[in-house]
Amino acid sequence: MKTLIILISGRGSNMRALLEARLPVDRIIVISNNPAAEGLKTAATKGAQTICINHHAFSDRTAFDSALADEIDRYQPDLIALAGFMRILTDDFVLRYHRRLMNIHPSLLPAFPGLHTHKRALGDGVKIHGCTVHFVTPKLDHGPIVIQAAVPIFPNDTEKALAERVLKQEHRIYPQAVRWFLQGRVRLTEDTVTITDTCVHDSVIYSPGLQE
Repeated sequence: MKTLIILISGRGSNMRALLEARLPVDRIIVISNNPAAEGLKTAATKGAQTICINHHAFSDRTAFDSALADEIDRYQPDLIALAGFMRILTDDFVLRYHRRLMNIHPSLLPAFPGLHTHKRALGDGVKIHGCTVHFVTPKLDHGPIVIQAAVPIFPNDTEKALAERVLKQEHRIYPQAVRWFLQGRVRLTEDTVTITDTCVHDSVIYSPGLQE
């Protein structure tokens, strides 16, 4: 029996994309640290088991992570997917699930780790932005990369418009990365990920476009 655990803190739009992707998995459990997370209701309507572990009930980050890990270990998941889980995990937690903990980040890592990625991309004047699925390591937003998607930044773009454009691609690449993992097609060697039976297209994104 293959099991996927999804960790959320809010609305869980990437969680929804995973739940709707018809992944090759027998059981999905959604866990939130926030009892008011809208995503818990969404997950329940999609038939996923839901659990809340309120981080406010614990004295510190270590105590919360320990309780979360104990709950996760009850299900022996093949993969744990962070989907808008707004908690910085302790190194012990991350290392406990080494090679089984995946995240999606709204930038083309290693560019713009951390928060406010769209605002920072616009402020720095980059012409191409995007999102990244990566394995989680103790160094924030620097784990081995599984897949990325790039989008152009348009003149007079707003942070909201850019975020929506990137989020649409997040909903495409996260289910793909999880599917590859569950199919056993992800190979992680040191800090490099390779995917078996895939191709790399010889295509280029220009922003702004080149003149014909």
